[in-house]
Amino acid sequence: MENVDPADLYRQGPPTFGHELLKYFPLDPDYINLNNGSFGTAPYVVHKVANDLTLKLEANPDRFLRLDYLQYLTDVREKLAKMVNAQRDEIVLVPNASVGINTVLRNFEWEKDDVIICFNTSYNSVHKTAYNLGDISPNPTVSEIQLLFPTTPQQIIDQFRDHVKGLPKPEGKKRVAIIDSIISNPGALIPWKELVKICKEEGVWSVVDAAHSIGQEQKIDLTEAAPDFWTSNCHKWLHAKRAVAMLYIPERNRNLIKTSLPTSYAYKPVAERTLQDFLAQWEWNGTMDWIPFLIIGAALDFRKWIGGEAKIFEYCHNLVLEGGKRMAEIFGTQVMDPNGEFTLNMVNVELPFPASIPLSSKVDMLFKRKMLIGRNAYSAHFYHNGRWWTRCSAQVYNEIQDFEKIAKIWIEVCDEVKREVEADSK
Repeated sequence: MENVDPADLYRQGPPTFGHELLKYFPLDPDYINLNNGSFGTAPYVVHKVANDLTLKLEANPDRFLRLDYLQYLTDVREKLAKMVNAQRDEIVLVPNASVGINTVLRNFEWEKDDVIICFNTSYNSVHKTAYNLGDISPNPTVSEIQLLFPTTPQQIIDQFRDHVKGLPKPEGKKRVAIIDSIISNPGALIPWKELVKICKEEGVWSVVDAAHSIGQEQKIDLTEAAPDFWTSNCHKWLHAKRAVAMLYIPERNRNLIKTSLPTSYAYKPVAERTLQDFLAQWEWNGTMDWIPFLIIGAALDFRKWIGGEAKIFEYCHNLVLEGGKRMAEIFGTQVMDPNGEFTLNMVNVELPFPASIPLSSKVDMLFKRKMLIGRNAYSAHFYHNGRWWTRCSAQVYNEIQDFEKIAKIWIEVCDEVKREVEADSK
């Protein structure tokens, strides 16, 4: 399937979900991949479109990068806007969700006594961005919410509301909340729409880190939910080529975003710029690999061919619920979300590893090397609320036996790491 022409491929009937789909992806057939959530993987047909477009670019770089690529970029923004029910010109593309969050946060004009609200579970680089801004004059205050699982969606809503209401409200000062739609670790759906609603009620800006949403979360409607800003990676769950993300900047907030990150040659002061000037900042802000930005449509074509968004979600969701339960049985532990309230296509299962061994760079690296190099298998691992967990992602090429195999591998690895850590401590 490596060099298959898309037109030829899509004349065929769609394949069955599960291991039959592996031949459509450039994955090592012996690799047990339950970590799609970190980096995603694009199918061969998307790489074929990318390679063909790369050669077209290389044939005449000036023509392509000065003229031709703009239509590709506009078409992609149109398609993504339809997926999330937004206007095309409210969608721009950035390299990843972290860049999207930084673009928004670093465009605020911070003042002393402004407040940045984040969670202890915010993605690491986003979490550090909040604290970095707090370290820069005029030093806005960072107010962190401790979110610990197990919990319930209603408890999160109540906790967020109480936290926001408890913050000081100096006249004329900003409060900005960084909200995950789906947490990275633990992999959990958050009632982000309800939190956005609370932000509106309390006069708080909402910046939604939806890195895991598009391609996983169903029926996204940004016009209805109306967050102030929202960004999502397209290379994680949408089968796009790494790396590209969409950033939603609603028309009502356009003037807040004065510059792209980095600042583009097309920058103009807000008072002077037109809509086209605004969009031009994301059409060129330095030489980079534009190909992943331009071929998202190829990923959408593939997803439509294999069955469409609803069918993909149904398969992955059911598989991850079954797989998580099976792993917990093999481990003799538990899933973090037994009722499935927080679970889409990622499940968190407690590892059979002593909670008394704390998180450290050494333990982290031992897990990675023993899983990836020693066993050619991986699902994300993390430490949360006094316990060790693995976050497993279900994708269309996975089957239940992948969960069973990786559970047995994790048992071996946990035992090895435990013995090594205990030996070093003697």
